[in-house]
Amino acid sequence: MFVVLIRTVVLYGFITVGIRLLGKRQVGELEPSELTLALMVADLACVPMQDNGIPLLFGLIPIAVLLALATVLSVLSLRSVRLRTLLCGRPSVVVREGMVVERELRRNRLTLDELLEELRIQGYTDLRTIQTAVLETNGRLSVLPRAEEKPPTAAQLGVKTQEPGVPVVLISDGRLIGENLRRQGYERRWLDRQLAGYGLSAPSQAFLFTVDRLGNTYCVAKEGGR
Repeated sequence: MFVVLIRTVVLYGFITVGIRLLGKRQVGELEPSELTLALMVADLACVPMQDNGIPLLFGLIPIAVLLALATVLSVLSLRSVRLRTLLCGRPSVVVREGMVVERELRRNRLTLDELLEELRIQGYTDLRTIQTAVLETNGRLSVLPRAEEKPPTAAQLGVKTQEPGVPVVLISDGRLIGENLRRQGYERRWLDRQLAGYGLSAPSQAFLFTVDRLGNTYCVAKEGGR
């Protein structure tokens, strides 16, 4: 049992490191070639993980070869448009000027019901409000509404705005992150006053507390922490 545990941990760590080296794009979005890689790696890892009679290297070596091949193809695809198209395919315009492109639906084996479902998920129920909908190579649907359907921006309205930046977490699950507090230029007394404004007397009573560049705070109290 201990040998099985060790072999499983080694294979898991090896595959995790290898996939991580492929880059964040491969981890977040699976192209057809990357999905093939994931399926093959999973199948290769199961055999030495379950059968102690098979040397561990018999699983590690082919997995390493596949990961290396995927890395090489990824680098080559960045330099060659033809290879990238061969491996990943081309995006397909499935809605143009509010009209469904039936030919592209058939080519991608996408039913009308599936298209309408994906549009509803993204908040579009009327095809006439859509300028273009593109089925990306990773299977996701990108929808571009008509210009008159887009909400006006602050620049278009002539409103001056300030960038609040990314909110920084100062308290996470009741634990004060002192380093973040110092980096934002605040002292503990300031934090105590902010917490008092939310009806809290100590950081341990806050589940989450954040502050942005403009000093705007957000606080969620722990359940039963008041």
